[in-house]
Amino acid sequence: VQLQASGGGLVQPGGSLRLSCTGSGFTLGAYAIGWFRQVPRKEREGVASVYSAYGEYGPTFYADVVKGRFAIWRDNAKNTVYLQMNSLKSEDTAVYFCAAARPDPRLVWNEAEYTYWGQGTLVTVSS
Repeated sequence: VQLQASGGGLVQPGGSLRLSCTGSGFTLGAYAIGWFRQVPRKEREGVASVYSAYGEYGPTFYADVVKGRFAIWRDNAKNTVYLQMNSLKSEDTAVYFCAAARPDPRLVWNEAEYTYWGQGTLVTVSS
């Protein structure tokens, strides 16, 4: 069972990036998938999550700081969850992780409810 996060890179403020979280050894569609991010000397924080209830178009959740700028969705055929990040700000700079939970978390940002974690992908927003 493995999660692979990819798509990070360097982008200018106001730009966009799309992160991908791909699963191997299990079906992402059966899990809630969350994106978390961490910067040095700060706690990891939840960014976006999509639950497995109701299939491919399950409930989505966003941290207040990214609402209206980020979007999360599944492509079950590709066993992948995407995080589209628009209108990026310097404060979005972080290592981004994807994580899988089953059943759907009772508390969306409770990391303890996410069982599998991918390695991080670095997003740098800078001019």
